[in-house]
Amino acid sequence: MDTTLRDGEQTSGVSFSAAEKLTIAQLLLQEVKVNRLEVASARVSDGEFQAVKKITDWAAQHGFLDKIEVLTFVDGEASIQWMQKAGAKVMNLLTKGSLNHLTHQLKKTPAQHFADIQQVVERAQREGIVVNVYLEDWSNGMRNSREYVFEALDFLATQPVARIMLPDTLGVLTPDESYEFVKSIVDRYPNQHFDFHAHNDYDLGVSNALEGVKAGAHGLHLTVNGMGERAGNAPLSSTIAVLNDFLPEVHTSVIEKALYPVSKLVETFSGVRIPSNKPLVGENVFTQTAGIHADGDKKNNLYHSKLMPERFGRQRLYALGKTSGKANIENNLRDLGITLSDEELKKVTQRIIQLGDRKEVVTPEDLPYIISDVLDSEAIEEKVTVLNYVLTHSKSLKPSATLQVRIGEETFEESAQGDGQYDAFMNALKKIYAELESELPMLTDYAVRIPPGGKTDALCETIITWKIGERDVKTRGLDSDQTVSAIQATQKMLNLL
Repeated sequence: MDTTLRDGEQTSGVSFSAAEKLTIAQLLLQEVKVNRLEVASARVSDGEFQAVKKITDWAAQHGFLDKIEVLTFVDGEASIQWMQKAGAKVMNLLTKGSLNHLTHQLKKTPAQHFADIQQVVERAQREGIVVNVYLEDWSNGMRNSREYVFEALDFLATQPVARIMLPDTLGVLTPDESYEFVKSIVDRYPNQHFDFHAHNDYDLGVSNALEGVKAGAHGLHLTVNGMGERAGNAPLSSTIAVLNDFLPEVHTSVIEKALYPVSKLVETFSGVRIPSNKPLVGENVFTQTAGIHADGDKKNNLYHSKLMPERFGRQRLYALGKTSGKANIENNLRDLGITLSDEELKKVTQRIIQLGDRKEVVTPEDLPYIISDVLDSEAIEEKVTVLNYVLTHSKSLKPSATLQVRIGEETFEESAQGDGQYDAFMNALKKIYAELESELPMLTDYAVRIPPGGKTDALCETIITWKIGERDVKTRGLDSDQTVSAIQATQKMLNLL
């Protein structure tokens, strides 16, 4: 059962609109193919009511109504009436699963609580509503008041209850406890359906869910992206992958390839960003960064595991940066349909490593620009070098530049102002060449390109056209800083004079 729309919405700061809830519900049932959805808590708000009504109207038309569940309370007829108006047919009744909660929150005896539960169950049955029962704080109940838990289960065994839900409400269980607690209950009540509901406060949600299934739990409660109160719930994607790989005898209906799209949709609707290293759905989890890993993948897939990206509708990427090796770059070149000689590949690799020291990630989209820059630089004999420069830009003051240039064996230094940082750089350069009684070519065109979808740290290619004699000559520079890439293009021009 997916409870993203109920328990997941208890993530701090998250509130789905009715339309968003409907869209998520449709995707989870039709594409991901979860068995059941818990979509709301009864009596919370008018917005919650409208969302449930939208979902139940759609579900009734498409044969999914028996898969839509609502959290309800031991409140006489109030929750039942709310469900009837909302069109829901399955209630998940919240009862007390520990003596501590019963005594201090409800201030009732077990017998009183059981009598109240029975009244709700009987009323729901009369209205044709299926009843599942939560034992809230069950994990602490098993630790500290086990006799009460079994007393409650003995009572529920006499009631027309479809499922009993065992929640680790505060996320306090260890995997060993999860197994032992669930096993003791499943063995004692072999004819009853039990769900296990894991929270992730100790980052043990997936492990506990795995142990719960090993112990005989018949259902799991999960959320997309592990959303939920505090540290969240056991995440749908990771738990499904773990079950498929480590408990092959257990079959689920979930479609692995649909997990990533629903994860991105919930990320967008909730505003809660998925960490880039989140297993299976994070942006970087199928990206090899180290060159040795890319090399190993070429040699009999040495760094592959069962978690192949294709299972989840994704693809393996090879990051480009300062830890890149030749194999990383070759993989990206192959995807782009580009072939380089060994010598060219070596130079491109060195250039990527240099850029990686300044820019955390060099993207595959940057690669054609880098190749162009490297191969362009090969053809130019370097007689002029811009050794150092300082560029300043201050509000209400003209930009200025101080630069140091080596021409042949001599070094020159000049400062100038300009209408922009690059203009100031060129004015200082003109002063140097005036000392040499030489004129610089006219700049006739200045174009800047970044890869499609480039971020603020994207590599920037500056292409400058110069009038040298009767010829138009283009030179390119490449850097994550636009002015620096223009200076690189200018240095290439100086070496063509």
